[in-house]
Amino acid sequence: MFNKICDWFTSMLVLWVLLLCGVGYVWPGALTWMKPYLDYFFMFTMLGIGFVLNPEDFAHIVKNPLSVLLGTLAQFAIMPFLRWFFAKLLNLPAPLAIGLILAGAAPGAMASNVISYLAKADVAYSIAITSTTTFFAPVLTPALVLFDGRTYIKMEFWPMFRSIIIMVIIPLVAGLVIKRFAKKQIGKIAPLFPAISTMFIAFIIGLVLALNRDYIMKVNVLIFAAVALHNFFGLVLGYLAAVLYRFREKMRRTLAFEVGMQNAGLGAVLALKHLSAEAALPCALFAVWCVITASILANIWAKRPVN
Repeated sequence: MFNKICDWFTSMLVLWVLLLCGVGYVWPGALTWMKPYLDYFFMFTMLGIGFVLNPEDFAHIVKNPLSVLLGTLAQFAIMPFLRWFFAKLLNLPAPLAIGLILAGAAPGAMASNVISYLAKADVAYSIAITSTTTFFAPVLTPALVLFDGRTYIKMEFWPMFRSIIIMVIIPLVAGLVIKRFAKKQIGKIAPLFPAISTMFIAFIIGLVLALNRDYIMKVNVLIFAAVALHNFFGLVLGYLAAVLYRFREKMRRTLAFEVGMQNAGLGAVLALKHLSAEAALPCALFAVWCVITASILANIWAKRPVN
């Protein structure tokens, strides 16, 4: 019963995100007080993810490292190009352009693993790509943001590098180590951690909206167009990249999700910490929108399973 409740709560990510966005817009004070604790929320989220991962989840990297390398290359090449292209095409104001750049430079979203499962795609490959891009993120995310973002504002590499190490890598590794020595105890409550991660991601997105309540109505159409186009072409080009790599159909579907879904929750936290609330807005919107579109696509593909 406990496991079913936790699994149900996790599967309702879109609902919780929309609910917290509504709270953030109608009653911003209910969420804005959490801003000083945002780093800890995200750290606990990554700790929980470390608790639910297993050493065998990384076996794909050892057995087929080229496919993982190619998938990681697609992730960090396609989305950065798209974010630059649409920021220029739509002539976004500097803070919003930086936010879109940060969303595109983030590693793969952990939600993509769940989406790949629902779509009957290659879940092991999804976990391998997400894990690999996450471990590369401390270097590649700030480097990519610095490369594109310096045309808008002055950017620094090392503060963002330290933040990702502290908020992502250390708690993720800690979760893996703790589970290694307390596997039986952690296993009994393992479904709780994805549910907690779901709750924290929803709170992060709701907080970003609350901080931008007075601003969002002025630019929502522009931001939405940039985010929607970024996500759509990420899904399409991720699939086409897998076709170019001559991957089988299950892996093609998986790479579409991996490229089209970014860990924009991390992008939002980094924007709030190092930039501004306005810069965090595209990341928050991307986090919501990519889950919605990926869920729809997963439902379509689940009805067309492949061997």
